[in-house]
Amino acid sequence: MISESKVRNDFQLRVNVVDAKLHPVRLMVNGSARAAEVQANLTLLELLRDHFGLMGTKVGCETGYCGVCTVLLEGEPVNSCLMLAVEADGGTITTIEGLEREGRLDTVQEAFLRHGAVQCGYCSPGMILSGRALLDRNPNPTAEEVREAISGNLCCCTGYVKIVEAILDAAKVETKG
Repeated sequence: MISESKVRNDFQLRVNVVDAKLHPVRLMVNGSARAAEVQANLTLLELLRDHFGLMGTKVGCETGYCGVCTVLLEGEPVNSCLMLAVEADGGTITTIEGLEREGRLDTVQEAFLRHGAVQCGYCSPGMILSGRALLDRNPNPTAEEVREAISGNLCCCTGYVKIVEAILDAAKVETKG
């Protein structure tokens, strides 16, 4: 039997969630200024998908283990499922949708296609963004540095060989100009 105090506590918890204060969040997302009023417990993942409609950021484990929710915050990969939207306030976010420019895929995206590094595609946005961040800070990485850069992203379809090859190929294409 459930006690009256437990029912009261559960009810109060629900009331507090419903009446939770909204917090303004302002971001640059893929080059566009975006703003929303959010509850303090809303994740960046939920903000991007549910409020801004950016579905390229995937929902996976929601514990930070798989990396399918990876986005770039100030150019660095972050697990958007672990970051609260209010923590990203004032930041610059790049999602997979933001990599293409004027109808052209990013070099890393093109390399993934060339090398067949996309299998089911679920991990691809996070892998590509992690690769992009690596090439932005290190235009000529080693295979080991690529493996380290994508170590926060799990892929259940490949042995990672084609993914590493694609990122190394993108580096060569970019350094050739």
